[in-house]
Amino acid sequence: MLRPLIAIPARFSATASALRYAAEVSARALVEAVWRAGGEPVAIHPYAPGGLARPTDVAARLARFDGVLLPGGGDLAPHRYGAGERHARVYDVDDEQDGFDLEAARQTLRAGRPLLAVCRGLQVVNTALGGTLQQDMGTGRDHRHLVHPVTLRPGSLVARVVGAEETRVSCYHHQRVDRPGEGLRITARAADGTAEAMELDGGRGRLLAVQWHPEDTAAGDPAQQRLFDALVRAAADG
Repeated sequence: MLRPLIAIPARFSATASALRYAAEVSARALVEAVWRAGGEPVAIHPYAPGGLARPTDVAARLARFDGVLLPGGGDLAPHRYGAGERHARVYDVDDEQDGFDLEAARQTLRAGRPLLAVCRGLQVVNTALGGTLQQDMGTGRDHRHLVHPVTLRPGSLVARVVGAEETRVSCYHHQRVDRPGEGLRITARAADGTAEAMELDGGRGRLLAVQWHPEDTAAGDPAQQRLFDALVRAAADG
């Protein structure tokens, strides 16, 4: 039986071990989590010349896939969500990456294709739907190298998938959602109020977005692996 195809936009990398030039990469833990779930992870080239991706092109490229996973990565350019001066801690901004990821989010949601968005991926979805981000949470208040509990809204998709109303998660981010995008609701929060999961209102579509990195602990934590299992299961259902 063929594995459902899960598209994962690659991340640009200035260097990579054993390669002589700049690379396009996917986190191995992320790819392995999709594989364990029964999916076929496929890295796709984030093509958006000049920071703009043609909607018809992106839609056509994603049409062959059964599901999409928007992974973590560097920060979105602040102008993408209408922010003013760029904060000093904003890092690894890439206009082409931004342009492709944002259009991939829009086209995946428009098509009703299963979508799991992780960390930057959640911020991309929020921005694509007109939401805003807090550029920096503040040194000492951010969620870098942090494992902490999050509370999941009872009855939400994320709570049903994880199988609990509280779970411990691995985070690495210094930005967070400010204003939710159109049609999005926050379905999990950290103790400091940070939005940790988002879904579409009324359970519409097949989106699950989490601010944490479930791939960090999925190999040993069934609750985190279930997020990938749910993506692949929805992709297999068509």
